[in-house]
Amino acid sequence: MLSAKEQADVKKGVRELLETLKREKLVLDWRKKQQAQAAVRKTVRDMFNAVLPPGYSREVCDEAYAAVYQHIYDSYYGMGRSVYVA
Repeated sequence: MLSAKEQADVKKGVRELLETLKREKLVLDWRKKQQAQAAVRKTVRDMFNAVLPPGYSREVCDEAYAAVYQHIYDSYYGMGRSVYVA
């Protein structure tokens, strides 16, 4: 269980991750390019390593990382297009 400060730190990190991805990684047709997908995966993994507090098992981190990457893949098409933009 995360403390209130840890939760705030993780939320801040995730917000920064999304902004970084939107600005730098989620380019036109990023889902069709293996190199672009790898860059997004690496950015997500690096964020998890930076913001998750110690004590989480590698398995838990990998599951969370995979779920976040899949959500990004399914929801963000690149160039500002996403399921969240009408």
